[in-house]
Amino acid sequence: MTMPPLTLYLAAPRGFCAGVDRAIKIVEMALEKWGAPVYVRHEIVHNKFVVDRLRDMGAVFVEELDEAPTDRPVIFSAHGVPKAIPAEAERRNMVYVDATCPLVSKVHLEAERHHENGLQMIMIGHAGHPETVGTMGQLPEGEVLLVETVEDVAGLEVRDPERLAYITQTTLSIDDTAAIVAALRERFPAIAIPRKEDICYATTNRQGAVKAIAGRIDALLVIGAPNSSNSKRLVEVGRAAGCRVAQLVQRATDIDWEALQGATAVGVAAGASAPEVLVDEVIAAFRARFDTTVEAVETVKERVEFKVPRILREPAETP
Repeated sequence: MTMPPLTLYLAAPRGFCAGVDRAIKIVEMALEKWGAPVYVRHEIVHNKFVVDRLRDMGAVFVEELDEAPTDRPVIFSAHGVPKAIPAEAERRNMVYVDATCPLVSKVHLEAERHHENGLQMIMIGHAGHPETVGTMGQLPEGEVLLVETVEDVAGLEVRDPERLAYITQTTLSIDDTAAIVAALRERFPAIAIPRKEDICYATTNRQGAVKAIAGRIDALLVIGAPNSSNSKRLVEVGRAAGCRVAQLVQRATDIDWEALQGATAVGVAAGASAPEVLVDEVIAAFRARFDTTVEAVETVKERVEFKVPRILREPAETP
């Protein structure tokens, strides 16, 4: 039987960013150094495939620190944690490794610097997301106000409109954030702006890659987890760029093939915590159903690398 022709446009960059790659490496190196089990507070990155693989290697994922025994190492996820968490680990004399993405840590330091200068912070982010919780938890309660939408800006009650600064979650949509920033600057003209854009390079690059293929495709597939902020933003960016069908799928088995009926060009992107093996799986699924041509569309090359913490580079102490 002749299969219908279809072109798959692979957006690049896609998949693992340097922060995710570092976080996964931290868990792997911790298991190698201390043996299993190693405890991880929250999913190390938002991807079930990655988490399941690390669990099989001996990582134990918990939501709160008190679920981890004091005699085993604990790792904090790439999203960052409130200051109270490492303080509690130290109080309990636990060995801990902080896998917070360095670009998230940069936002934490920025917030602290503004706080030391007497400024109240406004954070653009999603309520309840681990990164937002971790960033807001760097400062005393009430010192960071959260806004999620342009409408939220109008309802803000600040201590002093002349003494404000804003920061953003690193995985947001560039376009949506720009509208909120404009609203903040209009209402609070004196607000201090970040020295450098808080939205991380990988988020920016992946959104740019989706925009680059949007005009060529009938549908977009974003490989990523439903709790992955940057993956969900890629779907939104695709829709805003004119993709009539834009699906978030964890892997090939989640693809809604009915929604793709009649499509002759489909785009494939992957969130920053999605491994390339899942992209290969999606390509194979298309090749089983279509006479598939694969075309890569690369908008920028990424060469960023982050070192793992020193504690993992040092040899384990012998008893």
